[in-house]
Amino acid sequence: MKLEFRMQYLETIYERYLKASKEFKGRILDELCKVCGYNRKYAIWKMGRLREGEEPRVRRVRHRVYDRAVLEVVEKVWEAANYPWSVRLREILRLWLPSIKRKFPIRPEVENKLVRISASTLDRALREKKRRLRRRIYGRTKPGSLLRHQIPIRTDHWEVECPGYLELDLVSHSGECSSGEFIYSLNLTDIHSGWGETQAVMGKGEAGVLEALQVMSEGLPFKVLAIDSDNGSEFLNWHLIKHCDREQIQFTRSRPYKKDDNAHIEQKNWTHVRKLIGWDRYDTPQALQAMNDLYSNDLRLFMNLFQPSVKLLKTIRKGSRRTRVYDKPQTPLDRLLTSADQEKLLELKALREQLNPFELSERVNQKLERIWALACQRRSPAESEKSVSDELKHLSSAERKSLKAISQIFGVNVYVRTRKGGDLIRISHG
Repeated sequence: MKLEFRMQYLETIYERYLKASKEFKGRILDELCKVCGYNRKYAIWKMGRLREGEEPRVRRVRHRVYDRAVLEVVEKVWEAANYPWSVRLREILRLWLPSIKRKFPIRPEVENKLVRISASTLDRALREKKRRLRRRIYGRTKPGSLLRHQIPIRTDHWEVECPGYLELDLVSHSGECSSGEFIYSLNLTDIHSGWGETQAVMGKGEAGVLEALQVMSEGLPFKVLAIDSDNGSEFLNWHLIKHCDREQIQFTRSRPYKKDDNAHIEQKNWTHVRKLIGWDRYDTPQALQAMNDLYSNDLRLFMNLFQPSVKLLKTIRKGSRRTRVYDKPQTPLDRLLTSADQEKLLELKALREQLNPFELSERVNQKLERIWALACQRRSPAESEKSVSDELKHLSSAERKSLKAISQIFGVNVYVRTRKGGDLIRISHG
């Protein structure tokens, strides 16, 4: 096409381009590139050049729709709901609206705005606060190998239409020192509904893990049909295999070192355990009792009755760009209403109408404060060795040699306190 014809064509579509929506502007640019053989960026630049001779358009001033009164309520609900994603937060505002009206003296126009506010507006309003809440997860599970050949590997993704298919995992509470016995949180989630249960166990002994699993299974509003775990020895053992055979439960495991195989439970490890309990060490019976009191009562009700979640429907790939499409946010209880034990579910639904999510959230926070106070500040081995080395510096060279000789001659460990009120330091005979 000759240059003069290209310019005429460009001027012809220019007016249509200015009046078009964003979607149709893209189509016009596609048409221009196809007809004239332009690169897309060059076509956009050519359109901009035609606009240079015109008077600049007055940009429309956008007035703020959601004032401070609306955003203050949003921030308080977001905090009480444990900082959910904007799409879930929008559903929480609708689900919690009766309790919001009881707790906050909001006007009718504020109520209408809370129902209408979009997820993107919530993202913009909470952007600065979100940056302060990012943390990381660490794990200490070691693989078990004795019974791997007895338990099949699940290599496909569960496409289930009914509840009862569970993923399991343990979260350690060892702090910086993984020696000795400490508490683990046994976590499970249902693939279909997102229903979650958690129990704290001392150590990860086979019998203790099985007992905690049985306790959680009794509280589920549906029958357990299958479980899938990682390759930890706490799961790959005869206790759990015999239990599954006796109860006719399908038992599979993930591939070693492939956390994506258990993506559902890895997410719950963060939202239901690590985000709340943290990374400190807990190794006392008091901490075990406090954690189980939280898991079995208030947190269980708060997460399953008042916290909506989304499920991934499909992923659309367009070139290098990937778009995820999710279903409507729903609580685990709402997802179960059409596919599980109706008697239990109706009781839970009636219970939800009686509970106040703000009071439930406050009780969860109070119990968390009690748990945090029970954390054990045990130092890591590297810090302990450094501390011993620092203490021995208070002794002279002759004193250190003498104590070492006494320890070796008599074949015993020698304990010495280098300063008044200091700790006893052990000098080994080995």
